[in-house]
Amino acid sequence: MRAAGAAPLPFGVFLLAGLGLLLLAVGLNVGVGDLRIPLTTTFYAITNALGWTAEPLNRIHETVIWDYRLSRSLVAACCGAGLALSGAVMQSLLRNPLAEPYVLGISAGASTGAVAVVILGVGFGAGLGAASLSAGAFAGAFAAFAFVALLSDGTRSGADRTILAGVAASQLFNAVTAYIVTTSANAQQARDVMFWLLGSFGGVRWPDFMLVSAAVALGLAGCLLYARILDAFSFGDDAAAALGVNTGRARMVLFAITALMTATIVSMVGSIGFVGLVVPHAVRFAVGPLHGRLLPGCAVAGALFMVLADLASRVLVPQQILPVGVVTALVGVPVFSLILYRVQRAS
Repeated sequence: MRAAGAAPLPFGVFLLAGLGLLLLAVGLNVGVGDLRIPLTTTFYAITNALGWTAEPLNRIHETVIWDYRLSRSLVAACCGAGLALSGAVMQSLLRNPLAEPYVLGISAGASTGAVAVVILGVGFGAGLGAASLSAGAFAGAFAAFAFVALLSDGTRSGADRTILAGVAASQLFNAVTAYIVTTSANAQQARDVMFWLLGSFGGVRWPDFMLVSAAVALGLAGCLLYARILDAFSFGDDAAAALGVNTGRARMVLFAITALMTATIVSMVGSIGFVGLVVPHAVRFAVGPLHGRLLPGCAVAGALFMVLADLASRVLVPQQILPVGVVTALVGVPVFSLILYRVQRAS
């Protein structure tokens, strides 16, 4: 590790190393599972599907590699990138090192929407299964975002008021979720809801990858357009306004971008904590605070972290898959404690 105050790493070196490690992590994640598949079979299953080769393979092996493991790994990478990117933006906008993507109550709202579909059978059509669950979660996430925007007076609110509005939204939607589960759910429904709330990539497929990759790519592009404005926000609203930034409009646009990414991710895989809190701090330490470097660095590092967490969730306990949120919490809680300790010492 670098000593405190040392110069940041060259960004090109960090990015290339991160992309290389991400490629290796995806390859490892695709090759590991209950069904043992040789490495050469894994390689040819992917190249066959891409049309690069025509090697005859076991159809079951091809299906497991392409339709299940690879899609799952790529969705995990996109989700990690989106959460880390959202965390970096929220920390800058709110000028709070402990801010993370769920500070706007989006996770709590998504949980309420998903629970309403699973337990109460609310809307979105019968028999749609995972699609109905995702639609309910997405609707709940944006209901929470609208609630926070209304409570914090839209673009005219400061960071403190936004955080307080997010806390209020989280408490409200968590209370609704608890009420629905305790009064209407049977044991199996309660178990299914709990597993979803802790995060799982078990049901994702290629259509999910197309959706989440589009959301994250658009989010990254939008945030990069505001990279200099985010640099100005790091010095406070008054400093940003003095530099000619329309702080109200910029804040609302960036909140909307992070809400879109977070809502898409949570509606698809559930609530996975600590990624958006921990990864931005690690990347900021490595490449410095300028958002032109920080944002793409967070996307790569978040993707790598989530792929490794997904791998750990499938191998830590033999013959059992842990919720991904359990793995990220095992890493995130100690790091969160360290961040909190450093903030307290600095204050």
